Amino acid sequence: MIPSSVPSSVPPHLTEPRLRPVWQAVHERLSSGRPVSGVRLGPLDDEEREALADLLGLDRLPDQRPTVRLARLEDAVAEAGGGTVRDLVTQVIGPLGDREAERRRSEDERAALWAWLEAHDTVRAQPALTDWAAHCRAQGLVDGSVTRTRELLASALAVLAALPAEGEPLPVFAARVRHGDPHALDDGTRLSTLVLRALSTLYGAAVPDSSQGRRELWSRAGVADDELSTTVLAAGLRPSGEGTLSRLGRVCSESGHAVSFTLAQLRSPGEFRFPARAVHITENPSVLALALRRFGAHCPPLVCTSGWPNGAVVRLLHLLAAEGATLRYHGDFDGEGVRIAAHVMHKTPAVPWRMSAHDYLTGLTGLTDASRGPSPGRLTEAPWDPALTSAMAEHGTALMEETVAAPLLDDLSREPAHPDRA
Repeated sequence: MIPSSVPSSVPPHLTEPRLRPVWQAVHERLSSGRPVSGVRLGPLDDEEREALADLLGLDRLPDQRPTVRLARLEDAVAEAGGGTVRDLVTQVIGPLGDREAERRRSEDERAALWAWLEAHDTVRAQPALTDWAAHCRAQGLVDGSVTRTRELLASALAVLAALPAEGEPLPVFAARVRHGDPHALDDGTRLSTLVLRALSTLYGAAVPDSSQGRRELWSRAGVADDELSTTVLAAGLRPSGEGTLSRLGRVCSESGHAVSFTLAQLRSPGEFRFPARAVHITENPSVLALALRRFGAHCPPLVCTSGWPNGAVVRLLHLLAAEGATLRYHGDFDGEGVRIAAHVMHKTPAVPWRMSAHDYLTGLTGLTDASRGPSPGRLTEAPWDPALTSAMAEHGTALMEETVAAPLLDDLSREPAHPDRA
C-alpha cells in the first residue's frame, strides 16, 4: 500500500533502476533508528553516478562512494515531485525498520530473562545456585534466542526441583519430570549438561568430564539409587499402625536403637500414622548416636540426613510432615553445612533448629585456638539468616555439629515423652 503522503504518481525517473542503489542505501540508513544527516553511497557504477548527478543537479559526476547530505536529497526529491525521501524509499524499497528500538527491546528481554533466573524460587532457596545462574548468563543465549534459553532454563529448574530422586533409573526419572520423554536427560543433551552443572555447583564438586563421573553425580542426586541400599537413619519414631514401617520404628525405638529404613520400605509403608509433634533432624549420625546414648528408649523423634539427603531421607520427612509433624533441622556450621541446610529446607517443610548467626557465635564462645574448627570453606548465603554467612566469614572457622551437641540434646530433653513412655 502506498503511503498517503506520497503522490499517486511519482515521477518515473525517481524510480528508475539506476537510482535503486541510492534508495537502498538511504533506506538502510534510515532504518537504523538513529538521527541521519548524511548517507554514504556506493560503490556506484558510471550509470548510477550519472543518475545521481542528474537528480542533484551536479555539473560533474560524483565519486564512486559519495556521501550525500539527506537535506540535499530531500530538496531534490521534493523538486522532482516525489514527496519526502522517507515516503519515496518506503514506496520503492519497503517499510522502514527501527534497529535501535529492536536493540533496546532485545536488551530488555535479555535483562528480564536473567533477572527471572536469579529470582527463581529454586535459586533463591539454594543460594549456591547463584553461581550456576551467573555461569548460565556468561554462556549467553541458546541459539541467540531469549525464548529458547528461557525454555531450557525452566526445564533445568523443573528437574532440579524434582531432585533428589527416589532411586529411579535416569530414563524413568526423565520421563516423569519431562513430559514422558525418557531421553530428555540423556548424556550430551543441553538439558543434561545444564542440570549436571547445577548439581556440581550445589555439591561443590568438579564438573564431571566422563560418563562414570556423570553417573556418580546423578547417583548422588538420587537417580538410579537402588531401593535397598538407599536408606535413612532415625531414632525415637513410634508410628502407630501395623505397616512394616510402623512396626520397625516401634521395635527399634522401644529397644533404644536406631532404625534404618530402606527406600523400598518407605515406598510401601503400609499403615502409618504419626502424632503431630516435633521431629528433629541432624546432619551427622554421631549426634543421633549421642542422643541414643543419653535418652535410650526415651529418645525423642530424630532423623539423620547423613550429609546430603538422599531420596529415602526426603521421602521419610514428607511422610512425617504429611502426618502433621513439625520438622526442625540442624547441621554443621560450615559452607557445605549451610548448603545442605538450605537444600533440606527447600525440599521439605523443615525449619531451622539452632542455625542462626547468634547460635553460631554462641557456639564459638569458650573455644580456644587449639579447639577451633577448620576453615568453613566456600560460603554461600543462608536464606533463613543472612547474618550467619557474614559471621562465619568474619571468624573464619567452622563449627561442627558435634561441638554444639550439648544444647541440641538439652532441647531434646525438653520434648514431651511419647504417650507410651510418659
